[in-house]
Amino acid sequence: MNDKDYIYEELSDFLDGTFHQDMGTPEKALHEFIEEAHKICIENTINYITAFLNSDLSTEKKEEFIEYYTDIYFPALKLAPLEWLEQTGETLKQALKNT
Repeated sequence: MNDKDYIYEELSDFLDGTFHQDMGTPEKALHEFIEEAHKICIENTINYITAFLNSDLSTEKKEEFIEYYTDIYFPALKLAPLEWLEQTGETLKQALKNT
């Protein structure tokens, strides 16, 4: 498995495992992840998000990936999937600063 595939697999695990149909709201799900995850897990997740956002996939493919692995209705958030993932990464970075 190459690095790119590993990043996609790890990011899909984070998205699918955190933002599923039983999550309540995306904000609540992210808060629970931050509360329950070890610091190194949060750091790794930030790295996966950053690598994914900087990857050579098209915007359309990135948004399809995010939508596929989450149960989030993005129009209700008034955010595109990529904007949401960028904000999620920033929230995780802020959480690390506060630990």
